Amino acid sequence: MSSTLAKIAEIEAEMARTQKNKATAHHLGLLKARLAKLRRELITPKGGGGGGPGEGFDVAKTGDARIGFVGFPSVGKSTLLSNLAGVYSEVAAYEFTTLTTVPGVIRYKGAKIQLLDLPGIIEGAKDGKGRGRQVIAVARTCNLILIVLDVLKPLGHKKIIENELEGFGIRLNSKPPNIGFKKKDKGGINLTATCPQSELDAETVKSILAEYKIHNADVTLRSDATADDLIDVVEGNRVYIPCIYVLNKIDQISIEELDIIYKVPHCVPISAHHRWNFDDLLEKIWDYLKLVRMTTVEDFCMKIHKNLIKEFKYALVWGLSVKHNPQKVGKDHTLEDEDVIQIVKK
Repeated sequence: MSSTLAKIAEIEAEMARTQKNKATAHHLGLLKARLAKLRRELITPKGGGGGGPGEGFDVAKTGDARIGFVGFPSVGKSTLLSNLAGVYSEVAAYEFTTLTTVPGVIRYKGAKIQLLDLPGIIEGAKDGKGRGRQVIAVARTCNLILIVLDVLKPLGHKKIIENELEGFGIRLNSKPPNIGFKKKDKGGINLTATCPQSELDAETVKSILAEYKIHNADVTLRSDATADDLIDVVEGNRVYIPCIYVLNKIDQISIEELDIIYKVPHCVPISAHHRWNFDDLLEKIWDYLKLVRMTTVEDFCMKIHKNLIKEFKYALVWGLSVKHNPQKVGKDHTLEDEDVIQIVKK
């Protein structure tokens, strides 16, 4: 474990020393690929015996959506959680306090939303310290992440938390890179770019893939892609999660400062203690979860029971997603809000 950490530190130091320009892009791409591989080792340790079972951290997913709360100790995360859900989570004045997760569930516009505190994701969880690894596994299953920040010192904390989550293969408020990638048995690396590339050339792509021992593949770059994008696609274990930055303790700043904060994208200013602006927060949560609200018939079946899809013959749907009421649909049909569905088994 420590040797992996040492290697990571070494590569990070070399990357920091290396100037970014055309001449070094190739070298930096390689370093990034090595870094990604080492980080994956930390998140998914080789061999058995890793860390024993998680103490209280295999939380069953209930309800329609799951929101993970991340933040430094003492930014008011526990106050926010308990005031939102009336969940009693022991609040203490020392760091790394919330050790087991008691999820709260709130009902909003008819949906059941599970609220989860993700403790100890700060500084070092991705290096396999503490119970970081189990927490990460849970974080990756969230439909939305709320990063709770202290309005008086938001930016430093924001950067650190984002770096941690990135290190676990979580991508915030972004879409998967538009890159086609297909391994094959022979024929070398075949690179096609459908638009001009400012960072990736054939040589860089080849060397990044060689780092993964991939020597035969078709790669299609459909947007101006970076080395990081290519690595994300090759690693294939990235999750893309919407994120809201919750700026707490707004009772401590001026109205003028508040106006500025309101213009920051993905941000909601609140006071957890005074319960100010919770309406705005819930509305924004709802907006960001919209991404999750539309589901296919197959997703719907999986939500009820995973065996249901095996016995699935067809479904009858009444509502906005169909032209006729009812209409016979297959498992790939996308449902709209408030549709009624009847499933017919084989």
